[in-house]
Amino acid sequence: MKSILLHIDHDKAMEARLQVALDIARASNGHITCLQAVSYEVFAPGDIYGSAIAAAMPVIKENAEKLRSQIEADLENEGVSWDWRFVYGTAAHRLLEASPLADVIILGPAEVGAAGGPSALVGEVAIKARTPVLVVPEGTKGLDVSGPMVIAWNGSAEAAHALRGAVPLLACSCKVTLVSITDEGERARFDLPSTEGAQYLARHGIACELVEIPRGEASIADTLFSAAQLREAALMVMGAYGHARFTEMLLGGVTRRMLSEPQLPILLAH
Repeated sequence: MKSILLHIDHDKAMEARLQVALDIARASNGHITCLQAVSYEVFAPGDIYGSAIAAAMPVIKENAEKLRSQIEADLENEGVSWDWRFVYGTAAHRLLEASPLADVIILGPAEVGAAGGPSALVGEVAIKARTPVLVVPEGTKGLDVSGPMVIAWNGSAEAAHALRGAVPLLACSCKVTLVSITDEGERARFDLPSTEGAQYLARHGIACELVEIPRGEASIADTLFSAAQLREAALMVMGAYGHARFTEMLLGGVTRRMLSEPQLPILLAH
């Protein structure tokens, strides 16, 4: 992955995704584009004259400049190619604008000030971008691109898109496992068996192990996390939001549950 689009913000996973971006850049001799989007859309009930917004603007700008100075100082010592884009507007819109020529977009799982649950930013970017999204949880020390990797496979077009987008990383892995959760009581909804995913990888010179895990009492998300932990996976690859996005937000869904408390970096594609 040569062109890495890194979201810059004050959230708790900022340092984690910076380290992951650096690891990918070193492994691929790639370039990191740091995108810092600043929005002045501050909501203050009763502020009909905009005085609260006017007071907040200098603080927002000062904090953004401090973060930029800190990260730029770190990048100067890392020996990787990078550039910085400071833009005004919402992060989702600006990331989508910058994504067409990116190989991967790196985001955190939660936004600044979020009350919990999966990030609306991740959902919007994953749905609308044609670029894979790598979600890096807080506390991640980096990404061992040569480490084991797990593909969550359900035969959907979204899973196929994610697999295809992950090929540059999967090619570096020492062991790739394609995991399917099977349920005898459900009729198959999709037309792509796991063997087709394995054949696609084989054409790219990537061998993978096929594993089927019976659906038990645990949630699919927990089962997938357990499978990744058992294999000491450095990365999980999965399709994002196979159902309608609105339905997933209301009723849950595997993507939503996995992004609520991700246990390892997850590469998503829709």
